[in-house]
Amino acid sequence: MPEGSPTRQFAGAVISINVTGPHLEGNGFHLRGRDTMTKRKRVLFVCIENSCRSQMAEAFAYLYAQDSIQAYSAGSRPSGWINPKAMAVMAELGYGLDSHTSKSLLEIPNIKYDYVITMGCGDECPFIAAEFHEDWAIPDPKELPLEQFRQVRDQIGGRVKDLAARIEAGNHAEK
Repeated sequence: MPEGSPTRQFAGAVISINVTGPHLEGNGFHLRGRDTMTKRKRVLFVCIENSCRSQMAEAFAYLYAQDSIQAYSAGSRPSGWINPKAMAVMAELGYGLDSHTSKSLLEIPNIKYDYVITMGCGDECPFIAAEFHEDWAIPDPKELPLEQFRQVRDQIGGRVKDLAARIEAGNHAEK
């Protein structure tokens, strides 16, 4: 927050007013426009290694759905690194995964998630409490050639856009 900005508490969050407009922190709230505040949905994207699919889904949520999704990602057996192909194909879209880390389910916040999205890892993904669960059955691209890896990236991007549209419309069921 800018130094010396006036601040106010609202619903447990801190709001500061500055020359560029309101800034809001905490509790998953996000300002939209001048006067409207919405509660973003907490979405956890899960795959086995948290190095490709779930990382790209988290990135797409940042790219396409900042107003509706507060994104998290984790793996049931994290690899400890981000796949270089995932980094390359997301960089093609202008998003750097270099600040992301491969995380286990034990490293994510212990909060109530609105959605848990599994990437198609079947029995490898344990049950996590959430209001809505979806399995997107996306193939693991780690061994695929770069062009097919891009196709998986684009499939994930489309699914994240669809999820954001459903959340914004209040339609939580998957089509």
